[in-house]
Amino acid sequence: MDAKRLIKSALQAGCTATAPIRPLPDYLIIGGQRCGTTALHDHLARHPAIGDAHVKEVHYFDLNYERGEGWYRGHFPNDVRRAVARRRTGVEMVCGEASPYYLFHPLVPERVRALVPDARLVVLLRDPVARALSHYHHEVALGMEPLTFKAALEAEPERLDGEERRLVQFPGYVSVAHQHHSYVARGHYADQLERWLQVFPRAQVLILVSEDFFADTPGVVGQILDFLDLPPMPGDAGFRIPNARSYVEMEPSMRRLLNDAFRDSNARLAELLGRDPGWPS
Repeated sequence: MDAKRLIKSALQAGCTATAPIRPLPDYLIIGGQRCGTTALHDHLARHPAIGDAHVKEVHYFDLNYERGEGWYRGHFPNDVRRAVARRRTGVEMVCGEASPYYLFHPLVPERVRALVPDARLVVLLRDPVARALSHYHHEVALGMEPLTFKAALEAEPERLDGEERRLVQFPGYVSVAHQHHSYVARGHYADQLERWLQVFPRAQVLILVSEDFFADTPGVVGQILDFLDLPPMPGDAGFRIPNARSYVEMEPSMRRLLNDAFRDSNARLAELLGRDPGWPS
């Protein structure tokens, strides 16, 4: 283990040891992946009454559940930091984290309800066609995807075949394909949201459109702060959208094919939202 990982492991061990003076999260940004969750997390973390986890993607409820509640609490601010924030702001600190695989993983809704049933859930959803392409290029950059975009989409059904069933049957199972190669599957948002809404009341779930966030970041951040019962962001927050990559756009014929694949799911999502998300069709 290299020095950086040793230091990180030692710090986490110290935080876990102080778990009794650390809270469970008040809110979770549960997804979707490549929908702007990094930017949203970073903006919220600038609020003086928000205590974010010391890593953006804790992945407790999906990949690290066996580590236990103490390990999870160890990621959040301790009582001293929360008391300092309370004196500065006059309100209680609200703690949260952002792990976008939560939205897609089949076991996460029940696990969240079991540990933090009152947590407020924030969902950010992007045009699923653009999301699929961004997801693909992200996996290429990570070294996780050797195929072309077209070939990866063609391989996806076989790659994912039976993976969700294995995740449910074997709770400790980790599926590389389910997490990394689910380009189309993750864009069927209605299926994922319906699973969460079977477990949590609709009023506890804030569903936002990524394109609205990109177009009016301060406005959408303000909407989330209202949802979390927090005062507005003070001063100049310096809003920006990080984590963007430039790449060649897909061919029009591929976009038409994917638009067709998502048409029914997008219609069901519009019913859940009570509005058309405004994505190309």
